[in-house]
Amino acid sequence: MDARTAALEIMNAAIESADPYLAVKRNLRVQGDNIVVAGKNFPVEGKIYLLAFGKAACSMARAVVDTLGERIEEGVIITKYGYAKDCPKMERLKVIEAGHPIPDENSLLGGKLGLELAGKVGENDILLVLISGGGSALFLLPERGISLEDKIQTNELLLKSGAKIYEINTVRKHISAVKGGKLAKRVRGRVISLILSDVVGDPLEAIASGPTVKDPTTFQDAYRILKLYGVWEKLPESVKRHIELGLEGKAEETLKEDLPNVHNFIVGSNTLACESALAKAKELGYNALLLTTTLEGEAREIALAIGSIVQEIAKYDRPVPKPAVLIAGGEWTVTIEGKAGLGGPNQEFALSIARKIDGLDAVVLAVDTDGTDGPTDAAGGIVDGETLGKLKETGIDVEEALRNHDSYRALERVGALLKTGPTGTNVNSMVIAVVGGTGRLVRSPGKF
Repeated sequence: MDARTAALEIMNAAIESADPYLAVKRNLRVQGDNIVVAGKNFPVEGKIYLLAFGKAACSMARAVVDTLGERIEEGVIITKYGYAKDCPKMERLKVIEAGHPIPDENSLLGGKLGLELAGKVGENDILLVLISGGGSALFLLPERGISLEDKIQTNELLLKSGAKIYEINTVRKHISAVKGGKLAKRVRGRVISLILSDVVGDPLEAIASGPTVKDPTTFQDAYRILKLYGVWEKLPESVKRHIELGLEGKAEETLKEDLPNVHNFIVGSNTLACESALAKAKELGYNALLLTTTLEGEAREIALAIGSIVQEIAKYDRPVPKPAVLIAGGEWTVTIEGKAGLGGPNQEFALSIARKIDGLDAVVLAVDTDGTDGPTDAAGGIVDGETLGKLKETGIDVEEALRNHDSYRALERVGALLKTGPTGTNVNSMVIAVVGGTGRLVRSPGKF
C-alpha cells in the first residue's frame, strides 16, 4: 500500500472510532424503568427532555431517539449549517442550524430555546444534554446588556488572537448566560450530559464552555487573558463593562460547586480516535508510535517540531524504525495580525511541514476531525516529500503564504488540500505521518 493511501485509511479509522452515534449508543440504554448511562442507573420518574448542541448534535440525538423513542417529551437540537441531515425525524424536536465558528442570530435563537426548555424540566424530570465541539458558538445567550454583535466581535477578536481554546472559552463563559455551569443552575430536575470532547486533555469545564459543569475560572482570569493577548482595549464597551462588574463582584460568577442533580459523562475524545489510528497503523503492518494526544501551539511552529521527528525516523530509524507511522492529536492555533488569506490551522500545519519533509520518503496529513478546517471547505492538508518542489514550480512563495496565512490557495495549487466533507464528529485535530517503505524519494531534504 502506498503511503498516501495508508495515511488516509488510518485517518478514516480514527474518525470512524469517534462516530458520535456509536459513542452515545455504547453509553446509553434502557433497563426496565431506568435509563443506564455509562453503567450508572437513573430512575425515570417523570418526563425526559432532550437538548443537543454542537457539530455532532444530530448524530448524538439520533442515537438517543433510537434508544428512548417515545419516552422523549420534547427537545431542541442546535447544529452547524449543513449538518442537520443526520437529525432524527421527530415532530417534538426543534432543529436549528446556526453559525460556526462565528455565531449568528440562529445561535442566539438556539440559546433562548434551550434555556426555555431547561425551564420546563420539573423536579422529577430528566434533561438529557448532548454536547459536542462547536457548542460554544452554536448555543449562545449573552449576558444582559451584551448584544449579539458585541458577542460576535469579541469572538472574532479571540479567534484571531492566538489564544488557546481553553482561554477563549474562559472569556466566553464570563459573558454568557448559559455557559460555565449557568445552564445547570437553572434546571430543577436531573441533568445528564453526554459529552463528545473536542478540548485537549478533556477538561469538562472547557468543552463547549461547560454549560453543565462547575467552573474553576473567574472574571479575573478572563480579564488576564484579554490583556495578555492584547484584546482588552479592542473589546466592545458592553463586554468590558460586564467584566468590570464581575471584577467588582456585581455580576453573576460561573458555577463553583458540584450540583447533586447534575451528572456529566465523556463518551468520545481525541484520545480514543488516536488510539484507533494507532491500532489501524499496526494492522497495516507499520511500526506505529502515538506521540501525544495533547499537542498544542502555533500551527506552523509545531509542524516544524513534528517534521524534525519525521526526519529522524527517515534518517536514523528512531524513535521508531521504518516503515513507520507517527500519530499526534491535539489542537493547534494560528495567530493572525492584520489581513489574512484563506486557510485553517491544519492547512497551515501541512504547508509548514512540507518544508521540513522535502525530499523524504514521507507523507503527512493534518486534519480537523469535523471535516472543516477554519472557514474553508477543506478538512486540512496532505503533503509529501515532493510538495515543496511542486509549490516552487507553480510560483508559490511558501514563506509569503505562511506569513499571509494563505495556506488554502497554496495547497490547492498542488492538489494538497484534504477534503472529507462534514464527518459528523469533532474530537480536535490529528496528524498522521507515514515514513518510509515506498522507496519513492531518496534525495536528502533541502533547507528552507
